Amino acid sequence: MERKGLLIVVSGFAGSGKGTLMKRLVEDYEGYALSVSMTTRDPRPGEVYGREYFFVSKEEFERKIETGGLIEYASYVENYYGTPRDYVEEQMAAGKDVVLEIEIQGALKVKKRFPDAVLIFVLPPGVEELYRRLKNRGTETEDVIRKRMSRAREEAGAIGEYDYIVINDEIDKSVRTLHGLIEAAHQTTGRNEEFIRGIRNDLEQLWKGEK
Repeated sequence: MERKGLLIVVSGFAGSGKGTLMKRLVEDYEGYALSVSMTTRDPRPGEVYGREYFFVSKEEFERKIETGGLIEYASYVENYYGTPRDYVEEQMAAGKDVVLEIEIQGALKVKKRFPDAVLIFVLPPGVEELYRRLKNRGTETEDVIRKRMSRAREEAGAIGEYDYIVINDEIDKSVRTLHGLIEAAHQTTGRNEEFIRGIRNDLEQLWKGEK
């Protein structure tokens, strides 16, 4: 049976470690394509254009919106984030599971447009650990950290819209859990209707032949 690519949408609080989790997933397992988002925010130290994000101006991003070149987009902490359409569609057509790391606003828009998408929310093991991770980044002021913690409180209300959660406490275990959830999603009856129909038809033909 030909395996069809799934659209996997991963969200989580800033500081939950979802970016690291995504990178490890595509490094440790075959069959995944990590979609690179477009953003108007400035690169952090060590980030590279086309690897972490496509860093663009606000004007260029808004042109993409107007021409329909994004699957989704959202505004977060005064910056735009969005998913380029072409790459995602090409990878899914090739049978790969495309993983999108996007904010909640964008994730829910994707779910409306692609009802078969699998939504996964990454959580830290606790609120104190979330604050510690944000602090240890060393790239944001205390004021920005407070804003991110406040945003996390708001975002927590939408977790119930997701299909699964992954508690990111230990990276190796969390990557295995994430991969296992995606593999399980491939096996749902709704995603295998054609195969099930073929089994039923074959059984009917066999039964008729034995009469």
